Amino acid sequence: MARLPRLTVAGYPHHVIQRGNNRQAIVKSDADREVLLELLSENAKKHRVAINAYVLMDNHFHLLLTPETGEGVPLMMQAVGRRYVRYFNDLYQRTGTLWEGRYKSTLIQTDRYLLACMVYLDLNPVRAGMVGDPRQYAWSSHRHFIGQALDRRVTPHPLYWSLGNTPFAREAAYTELVRAGLTMGEQKAITQSTLHGWALGDADFVDELQKRTPRRITKSRAGRPAVTPAEHA
Repeated sequence: MARLPRLTVAGYPHHVIQRGNNRQAIVKSDADREVLLELLSENAKKHRVAINAYVLMDNHFHLLLTPETGEGVPLMMQAVGRRYVRYFNDLYQRTGTLWEGRYKSTLIQTDRYLLACMVYLDLNPVRAGMVGDPRQYAWSSHRHFIGQALDRRVTPHPLYWSLGNTPFAREAAYTELVRAGLTMGEQKAITQSTLHGWALGDADFVDELQKRTPRRITKSRAGRPAVTPAEHA
């Protein structure tokens, strides 16, 4: 089956995943993590993309991005990918690709899935068995949203601001969302949509979005079902 072109639409949040080739590490030190985060921040600003949330894992990273233009996310990811590979290869005296092909991306319905996607990112280190609590993981935006750190790279989405009228109220409400976690249905929907490039939202949202693009944005009913890799998303 031919892979679908990525769908990017200005003003909508997008969940993005970039993996290391053959599941290899994309960072080997905290210095690498800082370089990668700085490249993401620099190029997000350059291409007018808001980083609403993120998590860096050892062999992949997740981003929640809202672009001002349809070209913002592709330009940002292309620039980061090239510059970070050059940095990584020079530092570790290696050659060749670092990434597992193209980054994966899905467009999300804001009111239904944005906060769930933030929780999904925050809990990724917990699902991977790296920490018991997302507050223990330094390389995500979680601490920013619960008031334990100030992360200048993050631009909170307006939906996060709607959680409360004061910083304390927002932080408490978001802490409770993360504590409650996700249902298996929510977790599966977020994983599947991003791995396959399907839009994530209810039927009305998907139908309305489909009118704006000739590109198929939901699972095809024809052919054999795709096989999802058995790994942490």
